[in-house]
Order: sequence, then C-alpha cells, then structure tokens
Amino acid sequence: MKLSYDWRDPSLAIGAIDSGLGGLSVLSEMRKALPHEDFIFAGDCGKAPWGDRSDFWIQQRCQQIIQFLESRRIKALVIACNTATAAAVDLLRSTLPFPIIGIEPAIKPAAKLTRDGVIGVLATTRTTSSPRIKSLVDRFAKGEKIILMACPGLMDQVEAGDFHSSLTRGLIRSFIDPLLAQGADTLVLGCTHYPFLADEIQGIAGKSVTIIDPSPAVARFLKLRLESEGILASRPAAGKEEFWCTGDPSRPSRVLKRLWGPNAHMHSLDSAWPDLLRIPGE
Repeated sequence: MKLSYDWRDPSLAIGAIDSGLGGLSVLSEMRKALPHEDFIFAGDCGKAPWGDRSDFWIQQRCQQIIQFLESRRIKALVIACNTATAAAVDLLRSTLPFPIIGIEPAIKPAAKLTRDGVIGVLATTRTTSSPRIKSLVDRFAKGEKIILMACPGLMDQVEAGDFHSSLTRGLIRSFIDPLLAQGADTLVLGCTHYPFLADEIQGIAGKSVTIIDPSPAVARFLKLRLESEGILASRPAAGKEEFWCTGDPSRPSRVLKRLWGPNAHMHSLDSAWPDLLRIPGE
C-alpha cells in the first residue's frame, strides 16, 4: 500500500491498536523503553471484546483503524492485542510498508522458566484456538504440558476498571484453579488486558507460581526495529501520547486516568473518523 507521506521520517509517531484498553499495558512498557518517541493509541472500546469475532471481522476492523492512524502519519505500528495479532498480523504485514510489531503469548520464555513442565496460558477464546498459538507450542514447548485456558469476561472487567472486586477475583479463580490443580507452575498472560490484573492473579496463584507478561519484550523488539530502520527519534525532549477510542469515551476516559494519570485525555475516534468506523452489515 502506498502512503501519502514518507514513513521513514524519525520524527513521526508510533501507532498502537487494541480491541480496548488492554494495549495500554504494552504502551506503558514502550514508553519506558522509548522515552523520546511520540505514540498514538487507538482502542476499539465501542466494539470490544474482539475475542469471539471472526478473523475476517478483526482484519477489517484493524484496517479501518489503521487508516485513521495513517492520517495522523505514523512510522511503525504495534498491534497491542494477542487476538488481533493472531488474526491479522500476516495480512497487515503484506499490505503495509512500515514495521509492524505484534504480540503473542510468551510460550518460549515460559518453557525455559517452568520447573515442573506445566504451563497455563490465560487468553481470549480466539487466541486459544488460533493456529499461531498452536505453532508457538509446537516450536518452543513440545516437551512441556501447555494448558490453554480461555477466559471469557476477564477483559470486560478491565474495560470497566474493575480490577479488585469480588466478581473479578471470582472470575480469576475460576480460570486459575483448574490450572493449579493440574500442576501449573508458570502462567502466561496471553491478553494485554491481564497485566492490569497481575496482582490479583499472583495473589490467587501464590508466590511460587511465575507470571509472564510479554509486553517488555515487545517494547525491546520495537526499539531494535526502529534502530535497524534508522527511524529512532533523535529529539531531546520527552515524547507525547495521544489516546483515542471508539464508542462513548466517558468510561474509557475514567479508566485511562486511573491507568495512565490524571492528565491523560481520551479522544473520540467515532467523531474524528466516523465513515471508516462503520462496519458493513452492523
């Protein structure tokens, strides 16, 4: 796809997309690793969750939101969503010229860290059934017991900013207890929403269980790609962030301020880009 601008300009921003607000966990690690970069985050809160959507629907939705990010001129894209990475990253890489970084469950490091050879993967329904996660298991953890646990409803608790309620803890326990009963000593957070529940997950799983979040590795890899392409920002000033979401921005805005800080502001993607965010047939 030909862009209307030169994406190799180091001063341009980095785009990040997610089905909702979970990608903020990845963005936080990107900010630590890349303090001088500008970021534009777009969360599809109005259509979340994506975990039970078809691959075609997710691909179409990603392309629509990325068109908005392109209008803001980005030099790289991070798909801060395991579900979208599994469904759309190959298509997007075949059609877009700039670097595209996805996120996948950290099966490889989990296989190195497990002591008993039993690893639980907490993820959306779509991620647990995707060919990509099966490929990860085949490549990196053939000798281990990998238990894929779909966690419907857990993402919704994060989207609502409900991190520590009895309902959230009950959901977490319902997913983790069966894994612990099978001897899991390592848990992989296979959805970018789940790091915001890491304290509760660790508390329920116990201190002896290792929790793995792939977000820091994604941030490190993004930095390497920017360096290899020669597009790492050289400005001395600290970078800025823009936050956009579909749907009513009021609740996402409240959650954003809790997660990012009181000065963070959520813009309405529907207002800025209404035509492209209407999906045919809906």
